Amino acid sequence: MLDYDQEAERYDELRGGEPRAAAAAEGVLALVPDGAGTLLDAACGTGIVTRRLAEARPGLRVVGSDLSPAMARRAAARLPGAVVRADSRRLPFPDGRFDAVATVWLLHLAPSAEDVRVMVAECARVLAPGGVWVTTADKGAAHNVGSDIDAVLASRPPSEARDAADTVTAYAREAGLVPAGRGGFRGHGQGRSPRRTLADLRRGWFMTLPPGDAATESFATRLAALPDQDRPRPDPRFTLLAFRRPDGTARPGS
Repeated sequence: MLDYDQEAERYDELRGGEPRAAAAAEGVLALVPDGAGTLLDAACGTGIVTRRLAEARPGLRVVGSDLSPAMARRAAARLPGAVVRADSRRLPFPDGRFDAVATVWLLHLAPSAEDVRVMVAECARVLAPGGVWVTTADKGAAHNVGSDIDAVLASRPPSEARDAADTVTAYAREAGLVPAGRGGFRGHGQGRSPRRTLADLRRGWFMTLPPGDAATESFATRLAALPDQDRPRPDPRFTLLAFRRPDGTARPGS
């Protein structure tokens, strides 16, 4: 697992920067009702998407939260007074506080399936009746674009896709939410090159291939042998799912 405090300084630079943030914000807002007045961007990272969400709809009050101190500091610099440090498994907000909640690139990082369930339940808890939760799903699969890099990595040990769309949908239903739409956006600047993939491999980006492991070095050798080491392969396209809290329904366990 990457250390996101260490990643914070170069996070935006390595992950598509403003073009990707603009695409993500546009995709999220396409699934958020026009009448929404408040939105929580949970696990907002550096706030690069959060700021876009706020700028795109001046009437929407946007709040960000992130567990990493370094990420939260960077986000707070972009949205002064609107970012808190918080664990998405224990959001520091009352029930029904927000008209919308967004979780972009969060669920795939959860330590366990139970953590995903808890995160989904927390997002549902802070939603007002009629509110909408928008989340990315199947992030890992989005990077499989049929490239030669994908062919090299195809035989790596599999990891559990904790953000699989079916799993997320099941947890959302448990939390009293109903499907409300589907969308997506292009991951601008995230098309992998062999050299960049090799660097990610050696810094622990691939969870089932720990740095220094013999199997990891075998994959590294094969990646280093690919042609056009600095040519990015096609960008991924990320999936967004939306879920709504029906008006007048009680939360499970209430």
